[in-house]
Amino acid sequence: MMALSFRLELVFLVSLLCLNLSFGDSEDGATLLEIKKFFRDVDNILYDWSDTPSSDYCVWRGVTCDNVTFNVVALNLSDLNLDGEISPAIGDLRDLLSLDLRGNRLSGQIPDEIGDCSSLKSLDLSFNELYGDIPFSISKLKQLEFLILKSNQLIGPIPSTLSQIPNLKVLDLAQNRLSGEIPRLIYWNEVLQYLGLRGNKLVGGLSPDMCQLTGLWYFDVRNNSLTGSIPQNIGNCTAFQVLDLSYNRLTGEIPFNIGFLQVATLSLQGNHLSGKIPSVIGLMQALAVLDLSSNKLNGPIPPILGNLTYSEKLELNDNQLTGHIPPELGKLTELFDLNVANNNLEGPLPDNLSSCTNLNSLNVHGNKLNGTIPPAFERLESMTYLNLSSNNIKGSIPIELSRIGNLDTLDISNNEINGSIPSSLGDLEHLLKLNLNRNHLAGVIPAEFANLRSVMEIDLSNNHLSGVIPRELMQLQNLFSLRLENNNLSGDVMSLVNCLSLTILNVSYNNLAGDIPTSNNFSRFSPDSFIGNPGLCGYCLSSPCHVSHPAERVVISKAAILGIALGALVILLMILFAACRPHNPTPFPDGSLDKPTVTYSRPKLVILHMNMALHVYEDIMRMTENLSEKYVIGNGASSTVYKCVLKNCKPVAIKRLYSQYPQCLKEFETELETVGGIKHRNLVCLQGYSLSPSGNLLFYDYMENGSLWDFLHVSTKKKKLSWDMRLRIALGAAQGLAYLHHDCSPRIIHRDVKSSNILLDKDFEAHITDFGIAKSLCISKSHTSTYIMGTIGYIDPEYARTSRLTEKSDVYSYGIVLLELLTGRKPVDNESNLHHLILSKTANNSVMETVDPEITDTCKDLGAVKKVFQLALLCTKRQPSDRPTMHEVTRVVGSLMPLDTPPTKQLASIQLSKVTCYKDEYVNLKTPHLVNCPSMSTSQGSWRGHIS
Repeated sequence: MMALSFRLELVFLVSLLCLNLSFGDSEDGATLLEIKKFFRDVDNILYDWSDTPSSDYCVWRGVTCDNVTFNVVALNLSDLNLDGEISPAIGDLRDLLSLDLRGNRLSGQIPDEIGDCSSLKSLDLSFNELYGDIPFSISKLKQLEFLILKSNQLIGPIPSTLSQIPNLKVLDLAQNRLSGEIPRLIYWNEVLQYLGLRGNKLVGGLSPDMCQLTGLWYFDVRNNSLTGSIPQNIGNCTAFQVLDLSYNRLTGEIPFNIGFLQVATLSLQGNHLSGKIPSVIGLMQALAVLDLSSNKLNGPIPPILGNLTYSEKLELNDNQLTGHIPPELGKLTELFDLNVANNNLEGPLPDNLSSCTNLNSLNVHGNKLNGTIPPAFERLESMTYLNLSSNNIKGSIPIELSRIGNLDTLDISNNEINGSIPSSLGDLEHLLKLNLNRNHLAGVIPAEFANLRSVMEIDLSNNHLSGVIPRELMQLQNLFSLRLENNNLSGDVMSLVNCLSLTILNVSYNNLAGDIPTSNNFSRFSPDSFIGNPGLCGYCLSSPCHVSHPAERVVISKAAILGIALGALVILLMILFAACRPHNPTPFPDGSLDKPTVTYSRPKLVILHMNMALHVYEDIMRMTENLSEKYVIGNGASSTVYKCVLKNCKPVAIKRLYSQYPQCLKEFETELETVGGIKHRNLVCLQGYSLSPSGNLLFYDYMENGSLWDFLHVSTKKKKLSWDMRLRIALGAAQGLAYLHHDCSPRIIHRDVKSSNILLDKDFEAHITDFGIAKSLCISKSHTSTYIMGTIGYIDPEYARTSRLTEKSDVYSYGIVLLELLTGRKPVDNESNLHHLILSKTANNSVMETVDPEITDTCKDLGAVKKVFQLALLCTKRQPSDRPTMHEVTRVVGSLMPLDTPPTKQLASIQLSKVTCYKDEYVNLKTPHLVNCPSMSTSQGSWRGHIS
C-alpha cells in the first residue's frame, strides 16, 4: 500500500513539474515571438522562430536555455542583418544572463524595460543605429558586468547612476554623440577595468578621482572636447596599460609623475600641452607607443628616452622642440616609426640611428638640422620611408642610400645638398617617390633612373642640373609626376612622349629646344609647363615652330616637287600592277589557309566569336567615325577605349593600344588566339582583334557599369556600392581568378590584378579584363618572369624584390582590391599606402574605423566585414606560401554571401570544373594555340576567321 502511495505521489510530482515546465516554456516562447515582431528580418534569418508558442524555442537560432528550468538565459543575435527596434518585451526575460545584438541595423531607443532583466550580466548593443539617451533603468541591473553600447547614435549625458552597478567591469560607450561631463561617481566603481569613451562630445576636465580605479587598465577618451590639465596624481593610476587622452583640448604641462605609469601605450597627441617632455618618461620600461605629437611642447628631447627598449613608435612631431636628436635613440632596436618633423631641432643626424635596424619610417622634415646624411644609414634595411626635407643638410647624397633596398619614399628636398645625383639611386627598385627639389645638385640626370620601374613621382626642380633629359626615362610607365623646372637642361622633350601615365609635367625655365610633341598625353599640359625655354616651340606656346630661311625654302620646294612627281609615278605603277594581278580571295571561313603576315596590305579583322560575325574592319571604322573622340569611354596608360554598337545592336568595347608590336607581332597574335578561347562568366571575353601598322585594336565584351575603380574612387559615380554589391563583386573577381589559376591547362596568371581591371556589367557582376597579358604557366611551380608587370600599390612585394612570379602574386593583388572594397580608399594616395595603414590599424585594434561609410550605411552584418578584412590580410601576407589559393578565397567569400544569393553564382567556378572541354563548331578552323579550359562553352558558337 505504501509503495502504491509513493508511486502516485511520484507521478503527481512529475506531472506538476511538467506542467510548470510547460508553463515556463509557453511564457518565454511567447516573449521571444513578441521580440521578433519588432525586428524586420529581411533575410529571414529567424525562420525557425515558429509562430506556435508551444514549439521548442530552446533550439531556435540564437537562443540558449537553462538545462533545468528551460528558461531563456542567453540571446545572441549578433551580426544577422536585423533591422527594426528592440522590443520592450525584452524585459520579460527575467532569467536572461547575456543579450548580444551587436552588428545589426537596429534603430530606435533602448527600451526602459531592459532594466527588468534583473539577472543580466552581459549587454552588447554595439554597432547599431540606436539613438536617444542611455536609459537610467540600466542602473537596476545589479549583476551586470559588461555594458557595450559603442558605435551607435546615443545622445545626452552619461548617467551617473551607472556607478551603482557594483559588478561592472567593462563600460564601452565609444563612438556615440554623448555630451556633458564624465560622471565622477564612475571612478568609484572598484571593479571597473575598461572605460572606452572615445569619439563623443564630452566636455569638462579629467577628475583626479580617475586613479581611484585600482583595476582600471584601459582608459580611452580620445577625440572629445575635454579641457583643463592632466591630473597631477596621474602617476597613481598604476594599473593603466593603455592611456589615450589624444585629440582633446587639454592644456598645461605633462605631470612629472606620469613616469610612474607602466603603460604600453601613452597617447597625448592633438592637445595644447606645453612645457618640456618629462625625463621620467624614459623610466616607463613597458612603453611601446609614445605619441606626444601636435602639441606645444618645447625644450630638448630627453636622452633618457633611449632607455625605452620596447618602444616601437615614437611620435614627437609638430611641437616646438629644440636641441639635438639624442644619439641615445639609437639604442631603440625595436623602434618601427620615428617622427620628429616640424620642430626646431638642430645639429647633425646621429649616426647611431643606423642601429635601429627595425626602423621602417624616419621623418625629420621641417627642422634646422645640419651636417651630412650619414652613410651608415645603409644598415636601415627595413626602411621604407625616409624624409629629410626642409632642413640645412649639406654635403652630397651618399651612394649608401641606394642600398636601402625597401625604400619607397626618399625626400631630401629643400636642403643644401650639392654634388651630382648618384646613378646608384636607380637601384632602388621599390621607390615610389623621389624628391630632390631645391638643393644645389649639378651634373646630369642619371640614365639609370630608367630602372625605377615603380616610381610615380620624381622632383628634381630648382637645382643646377645640366645635360639632356635621358631617353631611357621613356621606360617609366608608372610615372605620373615629373618636375624638372629651374635647371640648366638642354636638348628636347621627345624622351617623355612614351611616359603615358604622366599627368603632371614641368620643364619650365631650362635651355630646352625643339618642337613640343602633340601626341599621346602632351596635349594635357598647359603652357606653364614649358615657358622659359627660348628654344622650345609648338602648339601651346606663343612661339610657333619656324621654317628655314627663304633661300633654303626654294631649294626644298624644288626637291619636294620632284619627290612628289616621282612618288606619284611609283603609286600609278603599283595600281596598274595590282589591277592586272589575278585576285584569289581567301574563302571564309577557311582555317586551312595561312594567316596574314606581319605586313598587311590593309587592316584585317580577326573574328573570335559569333557576336562579331559579318563585320569587317571598314564597318568598325564607319560605325565609330574612324574612332572619333565622341565614342571614347575611357583612357589608360596603355590604351584608349571606345564604344561601338554592332550591326546586331550589341555593343562592344574597342581597346586601341598605344604600343605597336613590330618585333613580336606573331607572338602577340598567338597570345590573342589563346585568350580568345577562354570563356567564363567572370572574365571579359575577347571578341576579336585587328593588328596593323595603322593601329592595334582589341574587341571586348562591353560592360555597362565601367570599372570598379570608377565606382570606388571617381566622385561622379552615379550609384553607391552597397555591402552586398561589394561582396558579390569580390566573389566574382575571385571566381574569375580561380578559374585562370586552377581550371585552365596550362594555368594562367593575370599579373596585373587591380580595381580598374575589374569591370561591372549591368547587374554589377564582376568581370576581370586584361588577363591577355598573362603568360601560360609551366608545369613547374613557378618561373622567373622577364617582364616588369603590375601596378603600384597592387604589386606583390616578394615579386618586386625577386621577380619570381606565381599565382600567389595575383592573390596579393586581389587582397589589395579587397581593402579597396572595404575602405573606399586608393591603394596609394599621396604618401599614404593603404596596406600599411590597415596593418597599423589592425595592430591598434581600430581597423573598423577605416570602413567605407557606404558600407556602414548598408551593411547589416559587420561581422562579415571583419572576416573580409581578415581574408584581405591573409591574402597580403609577406610570404607567398602563407597566402591562400584563389579556390580557398572563393570558398571563404562565397560563405559570406547573403542566403538569397543563388548558389550557382557562388560556386560557379567549382561547378563548371566538370564541363566538357570546348569544341569548335566549325571543324575546319584550326586552333592550335587554344588552352585546355573546362568551361569553354559551345553555347555561343565561338569561331575564328579573318575578314578583310
